[in-house]
Amino acid sequence: MDQPSDLDQRIGAIAALDQPLRRDLHRLLATSGDWTSRDDAAAALGVPRSVAAFHLDKLAEAGVVEVRYERTTGRTGPGAGRPAKLYRVGDGELAASVPERRYDLAGSLLASAVAESARTAAPVAECLHEVAGATGREVGASARDDDGELVDVLADHGYEPEVGADGEIALANCPFHRLAEEHRDLVCTMNLDFLTGLLDGLGPERRLTARLEPSPGHCCVRIAAG
Repeated sequence: MDQPSDLDQRIGAIAALDQPLRRDLHRLLATSGDWTSRDDAAAALGVPRSVAAFHLDKLAEAGVVEVRYERTTGRTGPGAGRPAKLYRVGDGELAASVPERRYDLAGSLLASAVAESARTAAPVAECLHEVAGATGREVGASARDDDGELVDVLADHGYEPEVGADGEIALANCPFHRLAEEHRDLVCTMNLDFLTGLLDGLGPERRLTARLEPSPGHCCVRIAAG
């Protein structure tokens, strides 16, 4: 069976909160700032322990909350009883969009470029070129170490790759669509630098190049054998 994509998992996590009690449990855990037991959650919300446990476990299955086991009585050794199951909200954020957008990646690249420009006094565009390329190479190298395929890496980053009969890859979705609409030259150049770095990171033996070629309904970059 195919594993769910990252987007599918994020949508599933958000969908897990489409239930009033689960949202209440999530708010309870988020405001507690600490690990919370089933008993404490049930008492705080005035529901049976079994009901709290069921919905807490559903949130855990969806990756919305973290779980650990710990004895809360202070007793150890034989007769201390079973460890309690504790829950807390994870550090990660929940976000999903259809079509998929990666404004988090764009924001990280742009912020790093501005910080580097402030540190070195180099032009922001020059710093963005370096940052986007370096980040792309890191992504490509990581995928290479994991024996990842290019189309899978592109799909994981929201590009929706389409492989033509000639092997050229068109990208049906722009992960930075709204930013590109407002700042086309800046964002499309950043995108090209990121994808060029990604191809470099995957290894020169693939002999692929990225180029700017905007077309209606597609990302501004295409990838082909170079």
